[in-house]
Amino acid sequence: MHYNVPYKTKQFLFVLIKLSIVVGAFYFIYSRLTENEQMRLSDFLAFLKENNTFSAKNIIFLILLTIFNWFFEVLKWKTLVKTIKSISFIEALEQSLGGLTASLITPNRIGDYGAKAIYYGKPHRKRIVLLNLAGNMSQMAITTIFGVIGLVIFINRYQIEVDYYKLAQLGTILILVSTFAIFGIKQKKFSIKGYPINRVIEFIKNMPLKVHLYNLGLALIRYLIFSFQFYYLLTLFGVEVEYSKAMVVITSMYLLASIVPSITIFDVVIKGSVAVFLFDFVQVNELTVLSIITLMWLLNFAIPSVFGSYFVLNFKLPNTDE
Repeated sequence: MHYNVPYKTKQFLFVLIKLSIVVGAFYFIYSRLTENEQMRLSDFLAFLKENNTFSAKNIIFLILLTIFNWFFEVLKWKTLVKTIKSISFIEALEQSLGGLTASLITPNRIGDYGAKAIYYGKPHRKRIVLLNLAGNMSQMAITTIFGVIGLVIFINRYQIEVDYYKLAQLGTILILVSTFAIFGIKQKKFSIKGYPINRVIEFIKNMPLKVHLYNLGLALIRYLIFSFQFYYLLTLFGVEVEYSKAMVVITSMYLLASIVPSITIFDVVIKGSVAVFLFDFVQVNELTVLSIITLMWLLNFAIPSVFGSYFVLNFKLPNTDE
């Protein structure tokens, strides 16, 4: 038996969902700042005040780096969506920041996929999810390429002890997983974000080469921006380290942190733990590292998600047949 839900009831539920997303995002931002076991908010604020390095000029420069970071992310999304339909930069901005807000409390930012898809009518939603996946894969590809290079240099430079027995075990597991994955692809049973992997591969293969190259180029620019932002914060806190040496640690950190599945709100905790371990080799104290990780999270996730909450609250469902 089917029941027709009254229009006013639908509208009320829709508003309730939007409010829940925004309230949830704000709550988790608040809890992240006040209930962080790695570093208390009072210690963080006292450390910033003690260093007294955040002049108006420095703050403006950091905010500009954040703006450029998100500018290229929005531009990347606009370019990807253009393969389906043309959207304005403002529309791409709304979808990107709205998706960020919705993804803040979901595992592996999966809420971003649903949030962006709902901006489009039913005929486009599946392809929007796949385009979002393609965009994230390009960013992960850049992170992996730079991260592997950085990690190899890091291990060789600092003579990290490697347990070759455990490494061999890990290699065996990876070979077995790869074998099953290849078998699964042939059987067309494995999926990514709910889509059969063969369909994902086919979709990506059918995308124009120009779009792939542009996508990777924008992902590279973003990576260079936020990694430089991290380095700039190191210099503001008085850490005297060469850019090349710092980048070895930073690229290794982003690679290792990206491997661990997490809820976005806990991403800062994971990066903090990894960063503290890695930066110890270049004599950067724990409080400095954790402060920088927190600032990076505030600049690139928390503050943009606050702006994204405006778009979430003002979101209206599109024509389902559009």
